[in-house]
Amino acid sequence: MGVLDIVPTGVITGDNVMKLFTYAREHQFAIPAINVTSSSAINSVLEAARDAKSPVIIQVSQGGAQFFAGKGLNNDGQAASILGSIAAAHHTRTVAKHYGVPVVLHSDHCAKKLEPWFVGMLEADEAYFKQHGEPLFSSHMLDFSEESKEHNIDACKKYLTRMAPMKIWLEMEIGITGGEEDGVDNTGVENSALYTQPEDIWDIQRELSAISPFFSIAAAFGNVHGVYKPGNVRLHPELLGKHQAFVKDKLNSKDDKPVFLVFHGGSGSTKDEIKTAVSHGVVKMNIDTDTQYAYWEGVLKFYKKNEGRLQGLLDAEEKPNKKFYDPRVWLREAEVSMRKRVEEAFNDLNTTKQL
Repeated sequence: MGVLDIVPTGVITGDNVMKLFTYAREHQFAIPAINVTSSSAINSVLEAARDAKSPVIIQVSQGGAQFFAGKGLNNDGQAASILGSIAAAHHTRTVAKHYGVPVVLHSDHCAKKLEPWFVGMLEADEAYFKQHGEPLFSSHMLDFSEESKEHNIDACKKYLTRMAPMKIWLEMEIGITGGEEDGVDNTGVENSALYTQPEDIWDIQRELSAISPFFSIAAAFGNVHGVYKPGNVRLHPELLGKHQAFVKDKLNSKDDKPVFLVFHGGSGSTKDEIKTAVSHGVVKMNIDTDTQYAYWEGVLKFYKKNEGRLQGLLDAEEKPNKKFYDPRVWLREAEVSMRKRVEEAFNDLNTTKQL
């Protein structure tokens, strides 16, 4: 039995997202969530998933969505970011099924200051649901981790109540992911804020499950965004096991992993740390920094190899260089390089050949 025995190919929503995450938790694998900024990046991720025979999560950040729409557009009121998110969603929906893999379509890290972006996507979900009987996106992340715990939970409850009729998955964050990514800078936070407490996880589980079962928690266990060597980040994924045990005891449950957990800030993580996190119920891990570099590295290597043919329309012998500077050539090298890094993530998370 595999993933395709329980969910279809293409973008999945609602009960199928629940089935996928439940299956992943039971079979101890996590699904990489890849941040994308263009249709080229989306296609690269889908190609990697197809070749690895793996489900995948495609996600847009607020800044990535703005870029998708075009940096030349005005982003007052998050208008360009909303438009870019919708455009990325429709592109993914158009092509995903043809790659033969299940895809969770997600929006990443909406801080309080970006709330209009979140609302705009929800309005697009509601319009799509009215026409098609399912939301445009599979899930959204609300990241109010910089606010008080009470404010964070109340905001999640408000939006989950709105999302519940469409069965949209909500990902929330408690505790702070350190480092810096996409304009969110947490490099100066207190070390204690990087570690979520079991009581916090229980409070969230209790409050949100009264509204809908369609949610996951990004708990902090020393995670950081950015670039770090493996071993240089003080991660404690074993804490996730304590969170699960605490909630299990509170629920008097037979399930050893009653909480759906998410791994943010995986930069600098060792393969053993990733394996430990997955063993404790992590079903999703964000990948961004490494895939950004892999995309660029494809272009870099192509340039170094063909530098002499990329200095003008003609080379020194007046032969045309079009086959070298054509964007379809060097962008394809970027896609292939990114695809290889995404395939590595599938292997690290035990997601390869899960279809």
